[in-house]
Amino acid sequence: MEKITHKIYGDSPGKQTELVCFKLGSEQAGRKVYLQAALHADEQPGILVLHHLLKLLKQAEEQGLLTAQFVVFPMVNPLGMGDIGFRQHQGRYDRASGVNFNRNWPDLFKAVGTQVAAQLTDNAQQNIQIVRSALKAWLAKQQPITALQQQRHIVLQAAFDADFVLDLHCDNEALPHIFTVPQSAAVMQDLSDWMGAAATLFAEDSGGYSFDEVWSTLWLDLAKAYPDKPLPLACHSATLEYRGQFDTFDELNQDDAERLYAFLQSQGLIGGDLIRSRPSVTPTGTDLAATEMTRVQQAGLLAYKVQLGDVVKKGDVLADLIALDGEGALMERIPVLAGTDGVIISRNINKYVWPGCSVAKIVGKEKLEARGEYLLED
Repeated sequence: MEKITHKIYGDSPGKQTELVCFKLGSEQAGRKVYLQAALHADEQPGILVLHHLLKLLKQAEEQGLLTAQFVVFPMVNPLGMGDIGFRQHQGRYDRASGVNFNRNWPDLFKAVGTQVAAQLTDNAQQNIQIVRSALKAWLAKQQPITALQQQRHIVLQAAFDADFVLDLHCDNEALPHIFTVPQSAAVMQDLSDWMGAAATLFAEDSGGYSFDEVWSTLWLDLAKAYPDKPLPLACHSATLEYRGQFDTFDELNQDDAERLYAFLQSQGLIGGDLIRSRPSVTPTGTDLAATEMTRVQQAGLLAYKVQLGDVVKKGDVLADLIALDGEGALMERIPVLAGTDGVIISRNINKYVWPGCSVAKIVGKEKLEARGEYLLED
């Protein structure tokens, strides 16, 4: 196992940050797995999951069981980890630019899609290598300036040729769930089963250029642009939501790590006997546009009426919002209603909310017109 420390030079004099990653397995293995956690730096269960996974991967490497190369960034956003003010950690947005750390990643098809057109062949594996070579060359030409650009450039260079990109996040208060593209449904069903996920949510384009989507979107866009050439989905990428922000516990996240390790075994990326027996089947994936992100229209204090995992019907009361101003201040309770049938997979840990706050995710089966093209929470 090789530990690599990258230097990020800050946007003000005297500031420097370290970004650490680990490499295991051979670069000649033929397949590559990229894993990272805490891109949203205020979401830390994934750090502990990868902490435990690294130990398992190290043991597997020592036993000669790794059949792929693994690149692991257990804490991929040191810039966000430093976002501490008034004794509170934030970490979701870059303070210098205002950009959400998991939004506005580059459109890789725009970067190399036209360039590779004349080079594509009738051989799928050759086409994958042609595209990845173009990506490598494009990345080599980039000149990152700001600290955020430097951090992203390091990450892009580490992930561009991976066959699996798994980005570990968490929600406010939630059951485990997955965001991915529908073309990866079979692989992600396997991952969902091992994770014990309550939902797998599909979208080809959720609207925010989140980190996991840029990899799958590249191959989907290439296939659409050049339908006469064999261009398979060369990267299965996903965001793995490991419950809520407060679910960072040794025993719990070690279990998560073993489950993730078992998934990697089931995909033929690690040899040996399965670390644990195969789990029960979890719910099949649904369209992200069928998931309602219930929002409130005014400030108030939430009093929930539902628990995680509850099945609700449209019109059911999810919570009462205790008014904090106006004629009914501190006496009136305004019901917050479900806008669709489905399962509650997340709630808000903050009970004081303001206009536009999301207070629940309801995973339904029927697409909701009101969701529009931007399907993410913020």
